[in-house]
Amino acid sequence: MKSKFVKFFKYLIVTLLTLLVIFMLSHQIVYWQQKPNSREGTIGANAMVVSAHPLASEIGNKILKQGGNAYDAAIAVNFALAVVYQQAGNIGGGGFMVHRQTDGSVGSIDFREKAPIAAHQDMYLDEKGDVISGLSQEGHLAVGVPGTVDGMVQIHSKFATMNWADLVAPAIGLAEKGFKLTSQGAGSLNSSYGSFEDNNHKEITVLAQDKWEEGNHITFPDLANTLKLISINGREGFYGGSVADKIVAEMIKSDGLITHEDLNRYSAVWREAIETSYKGHKVITMPLPSSGGVSLVQLLKGAEQIDMAQWDHNSTSHIHYMTELQRRAYADRAEWLGDPDFVEVDVARLTSPDYIQNRNSDIDAQNKTDSQDIKPGAVSTIESFETTHFSIVDKWRNAVSITTTLNGMFGSKVVVDGAGFFLNNEMDDFSVKAGVANQFGLVGNEKNSIQPEKRMLSSMSPTILEKDGELFMVVGSPGGSTIITVVYQSISNVIDYGMSMQEAVDAKKTHSQWLPDVVVLEKGSTNLSTLGNLISKGHIPIPWPMFPFGLGRVNAILVKDDGSLEGAADDRAEDNFAAVH
Repeated sequence: MKSKFVKFFKYLIVTLLTLLVIFMLSHQIVYWQQKPNSREGTIGANAMVVSAHPLASEIGNKILKQGGNAYDAAIAVNFALAVVYQQAGNIGGGGFMVHRQTDGSVGSIDFREKAPIAAHQDMYLDEKGDVISGLSQEGHLAVGVPGTVDGMVQIHSKFATMNWADLVAPAIGLAEKGFKLTSQGAGSLNSSYGSFEDNNHKEITVLAQDKWEEGNHITFPDLANTLKLISINGREGFYGGSVADKIVAEMIKSDGLITHEDLNRYSAVWREAIETSYKGHKVITMPLPSSGGVSLVQLLKGAEQIDMAQWDHNSTSHIHYMTELQRRAYADRAEWLGDPDFVEVDVARLTSPDYIQNRNSDIDAQNKTDSQDIKPGAVSTIESFETTHFSIVDKWRNAVSITTTLNGMFGSKVVVDGAGFFLNNEMDDFSVKAGVANQFGLVGNEKNSIQPEKRMLSSMSPTILEKDGELFMVVGSPGGSTIITVVYQSISNVIDYGMSMQEAVDAKKTHSQWLPDVVVLEKGSTNLSTLGNLISKGHIPIPWPMFPFGLGRVNAILVKDDGSLEGAADDRAEDNFAAVH
């Protein structure tokens, strides 16, 4: 009986989608496939900064002009984004960096948030064992121990050439003197107004007006004071002293868990980057606890084995095979990946060519595989659109790829009283209960369960590519669970389809993540014929009207054949900006 019901439900879905296509045709609703614009991004000979906000990009560019390297610029950009792009830029969150030095040596640093010492596996469950809705997404209990400041301090200690205070100073100026809101910035504040009120029991700057508008001047005096303390005292300016006292006091107000001990014990971790190849290009990407690197390798090697480039871009076969690869990678993500400091993960096996070939051997050219039939692969031994990514290349060809986040837009929506910065809601990136989806629809199991001081799984995928031993591409994106697929497609668009970096970023993208069992299509990614063909293969497409935000916000840099740099800022976010000198 159950089987008949499932079959009937699937038939009903396909029928309704077919009727939708007919409706679109009969009402002349245009859903035609859009080809990438034939254009290049910002071109420069020496160095490039591409970030989520013009002011942050210009600050990074000024640091480079002053003789700073890519790491100096990255620190300055990160702190600037914590002021001008607070929905994702932060000092109260965390992230990852993949880097390549001018001599070709590579590495990564993990400054991902950690669960507080008092955290436990059942902290978001009621007495019946059911998930309490929203508890891991908003408010004080959703907050993981922030890692951004410690990460920046460690990057400075290891690679920077300029004085620490000089790198924090531009952000202090922005917070103290203020800046004009962009349309996007004003809209982000307005959209979260109610959540700000619900989660803050005091006056905060972002509630100073009922409605913010483009051009409004805004200052953050409390944040400026916090940044001054970080400027003077480095790590101790955040994890100790008055700022730490204010974080802990904020936690006590509403049953948050972070203590002085949590802050004192936090340390970013330098990790060995994952390296693979794709059609003659070396790929350097982020290891666990970012799932991005492992999943990206699975997608790239799977695409290479199938030769994805044999099909036209965003044709039926191209989207079909890409979707099937994505769904298998995300099934493995849910089953096998977690913080490597807490669980054993056979990364070598998961990323081996033999495993990937066997994993994808059951892909049917004519029909999709039902998600219920896609089991995690046999191995012997899971961010918001309001994440932000920036890419930097300096004149010496040092390259930095950094993705950082508060998780959801403005994280937990909680501002630390007297310190002026938002705290993350990264605890939602754990599997709060095995098999129950988080805010991005991602599921997981015990490997990503909550444990004290454990790092939650992430989709962030900062990545660098080489060609013939030389720097070729720096790429990354926000986008929650879509980050991995968006980064993959941006790389493939350049290597497989010969696009410029800007064309590759502009190109319309698709996404599937195993569960839910759908494929998301950006507006213009398909035509009506392709949409119908995908439905006939059993796919359940979610077209643009049902998914208005677009996929990803890629910020990337490509080294062209003549040695010049092409910076591509994603127009899906109107404030993304490439600065060059």
